[in-house]
Amino acid sequence: MTQQIGKQSIKFDNEPYILESASVVGDKEGNGPLGALFDNVEKDPMFGMKTWEQAESECQKKAVQLVLDKADITKSRLRYMFGGDLLAQLIATSFSAVELEIPLFGLYGACSTMGESLCLAGMCVSGGFADYALAMASSHFASVEKEFRFPLEYGNQRPYSASWTVTGCGAVIVSSTPGIARISGITPGKIVDWGLKDSMNMGACMAPAAADTIYQNLQDFERAPQDYDRIITGDLGTIGSKILIDLLKDKGMNISGCHMDCGVEIFNDDRQDTHAGGSGCGCSAVTLSAYVLPKLKSGEWKRVLFVPTGALLSKVSFNEGESVPGIAHGVVIESMN
Repeated sequence: MTQQIGKQSIKFDNEPYILESASVVGDKEGNGPLGALFDNVEKDPMFGMKTWEQAESECQKKAVQLVLDKADITKSRLRYMFGGDLLAQLIATSFSAVELEIPLFGLYGACSTMGESLCLAGMCVSGGFADYALAMASSHFASVEKEFRFPLEYGNQRPYSASWTVTGCGAVIVSSTPGIARISGITPGKIVDWGLKDSMNMGACMAPAAADTIYQNLQDFERAPQDYDRIITGDLGTIGSKILIDLLKDKGMNISGCHMDCGVEIFNDDRQDTHAGGSGCGCSAVTLSAYVLPKLKSGEWKRVLFVPTGALLSKVSFNEGESVPGIAHGVVIESMN
C-alpha cells in the first residue's frame, strides 16, 4: 500500500515515534517566556570554548547527551544522525559529530532544518532503515551574526523587522518503539520565491513558503485548520505571522484561531528588545522540545502541524543582489493519549 497522499505528503502506515527530546539554550532564551521549560540554560555564551563556532558545537553535544540520558540509551544505539545549522559547510554540526561518532546526514534548510531532519528521520525509521535516529538543529546568535551580518564588534543597528537569532539546540530521538508522541505524516515543502530581497525582514520572505506548505498539508490530508490544536510555524515572527494568516485567508482558510509561531513565543520583545521575534535553526527546535512535545505528552494537545520555516540566502547571494527564497517543512505530530 502506498504511503503517498495528495500532491506532496506522506501518511505513515508504520508510524515512527518521538522517544524523547532535549533542549539547551543560552542566557537570553532562558530569561524569556519559556525559560523555565528548557532542560539546560547556559549562562556562558561561549559554552566554555574559544570561538563562537566551537560554542555552537558544544551546545549540540550537550543537547545530544541530554536526550540520550532522558531516553536511557547509549549513542551506539543511534543508527543515523540528521542535523544541521546555519554556518557555512555546517561546521557546527560536522565538528560536533566527530565526537558523537554517529553516521551523519548533514542538512541545510536554513531555519527549517528541524522540520527537514524530522521528515527524513521519520521516513528512515518508518521504512525500517533504523530503529533509532537522531534529529537535531542548532543556531548561535554570535556565530550567525558573523555568518550572515556583521561581527558583534561592528555594533550595527537592526531594523524593527529583523529577528534575533536563538542560541540553542533541540535534539529529538525518532524511534520504532513508542515514546512521548508519534509522527503520523509529513508534508515536505518546496521552495517559494516571491522576489523579496530584504534580508532584515525574513518573516516576510518565508511567509509565502509557510502558506504553501500549510495549504498543501490541509489539502493532502483533507483536513481543516481546526483539525489541529496548533499550526506551529518556526520563526516568521510578528510580521511574517500576520502575512501568513492573510495569505491563507486569500485561499479560504483561516488559521488565526490555532496558529502559533516559535519566534513569537520564545522572547518577550518589550523586555528583551528582540524586535520581530526569534529566528535560527535552534528557535523551532528548542520550542518543539521544551513547549510543544510536553503538551502532546500530557494529552492537552492531540495533534499539531509543526512547520519550521527557512530563508535560503547566503552572503554570496545577498551581495549579488539575489532574492531570498523560502521553504517550510510540515510534520504532523500526534499525542499517544
